[in-house]
Amino acid sequence: MMFMLLLPLAIVLLVVAITQTAAGIKREDRQYLDPLSGKMRLIWPLVRFFSHYVGDFLPVELIERLNKKLNRAGMRYLMSPEQLVGLQMTSALLVMLVCWLCLAMLEISDPLLLGLAALLGYFMPMLSINDLRNKREKQMIKALPTYLDFLTMAIQAGMNFSGAIIQAVEKGPDGPLKSEFSKVVRDTRAGMSRPDALRAMANRLDMGPVTTFVNAVLQAEKSGASVGETLKIQADQRRTERFQIAEKQAMQAPVKLIFPLVAFIFPVTFIIIFFPIGMMLLESF
Repeated sequence: MMFMLLLPLAIVLLVVAITQTAAGIKREDRQYLDPLSGKMRLIWPLVRFFSHYVGDFLPVELIERLNKKLNRAGMRYLMSPEQLVGLQMTSALLVMLVCWLCLAMLEISDPLLLGLAALLGYFMPMLSINDLRNKREKQMIKALPTYLDFLTMAIQAGMNFSGAIIQAVEKGPDGPLKSEFSKVVRDTRAGMSRPDALRAMANRLDMGPVTTFVNAVLQAEKSGASVGETLKIQADQRRTERFQIAEKQAMQAPVKLIFPLVAFIFPVTFIIIFFPIGMMLLESF
């Protein structure tokens, strides 16, 4: 009970300390960064507080790993790895506060539940990032054959590879892959060589199909082979892989349906079928 009474006092003291020390944090310039959502803007001062005072103590390996996660999720220009850790700490604090309010209304005192709530809140941002990464990668795998077709048609029409990428960005469907090709165009215009810009895209995404496409194009240019024919082969391979993935998911669907059938549908079916029989047996006795 004493713990439940001291917790709100500790939270109030923490908010006061954050308010007093936030003045020493340098103002963030987000002119060239992605805009924050409405909910994110509400908690962003607290995120920046934690990232400012905790970021210097993070190991380099953790920062590199988080930076790769943000790149693959397309959030590198939304927040830094240090701010991601700050977001995790903020989420842990808020979830623990909500849990404390619920327990207080129920007149329950359980520090273990508060600890579990804080742990859940700490990992919630990472789970969201993983979901965004998976969704983004599926969209790119789906759009990759289309962009390879655009590149093939542009090159066969007589354009060089840089011009073909520009045409693909202008004519291709919207999505994360278009954004990545736009970054390649931006890097080449900024002075980076085309092979380095393509390798940078492959490193950012860290996806097998994209890495294979980049390596095949660079190898074709290096050996003097036809880039257009190479892109056509890559497009056919990517389209075949996409159909194979769809077939695999279709074959896995019956297996995934077994648990819902056994746990939910079959028991309800048996209850509906045998309830009248059971009632008739009870009435007969």
